[in-house]
Amino acid sequence: MKIGIVGAGMVGSAAAFAMVMRGIGSRIVLVDLDEKRAQAEAEDIAHAVPFAHPVMVEAGGYEDLAGAAVVILAAGVSQKPGETRIQLLSRNAAVFEAVVGQVMAVAPDAILLVASNPVDIMGQITQRISGLAPGRVIGSGTILDTARFRWLLGRHLGIAPRSVHAYVLGEHGDSEVLAWSNARVGSVELTSFAAQVGAALTADVRAQIDTGVRRAAYTIIEGKGATWYGIGAGLARIVNAVIADEQAVLSVSCVSDVLGVEQVACSLPRVVGRDGVVAELMPDLSPEETEGMRASAAMLKGWVEEVG
Repeated sequence: MKIGIVGAGMVGSAAAFAMVMRGIGSRIVLVDLDEKRAQAEAEDIAHAVPFAHPVMVEAGGYEDLAGAAVVILAAGVSQKPGETRIQLLSRNAAVFEAVVGQVMAVAPDAILLVASNPVDIMGQITQRISGLAPGRVIGSGTILDTARFRWLLGRHLGIAPRSVHAYVLGEHGDSEVLAWSNARVGSVELTSFAAQVGAALTADVRAQIDTGVRRAAYTIIEGKGATWYGIGAGLARIVNAVIADEQAVLSVSCVSDVLGVEQVACSLPRVVGRDGVVAELMPDLSPEETEGMRASAAMLKGWVEEVG
């Protein structure tokens, strides 16, 4: 099955590499305005194929996306000195108008997976531009934040992160909500499990984990300029859920009505399969988490309306 990636920078290429290592798809096509960069990344990743899975990796143009089941959108422009967030969003919206139009012209049946930041707003803009049903435009949302949350909890509890069932909801950004109240380890409530293994979740521990999730990107960017491995793996996970029709529950972003905020893209646990997002789940949250979630959704809706 063919997978397209528009934007062969660090995020796009990391996603391609993660899919090769996991054996996701049969053909990956990298498209970039910088054709030499796309060709170089495709060749470099292709050289890993003999050590992994028989996935064809190549650079191409938009016409080579024809028949793709999923197209990852990892393109965009960087913020200029003195530029406001709205100005940046407006420029990225213009870029996406051109990109999405070219993708839809050759791959109208593809699921669009948005990775460009701010991902929730860019996902909603992409859905408007494409005219696709909301469930067919998925933002990577808080899939990475959720992974960070589970990893930090697993490290504190001394267990595998895959055994932790906890979600980060709302914006992929500062207003995100860590859903402590419904977190579980296996089938055991989080605080009960922590007490049973002698790893109490004190206020200090919770604060450290909260900071670790919210500030992770800032710490990584300070050290190496950008993040790409974690989100690359997250994108690969979403793609696999689509092409394998997994009906997997993932914390991704999609346009819907959220706690009284109409038609806004933010993250909730959603069921993802071959048709994209096919169902949405609203977890049982504490009153504080519910208000945080509503405020996050309202803020995102305000940004989208301001961009226009």
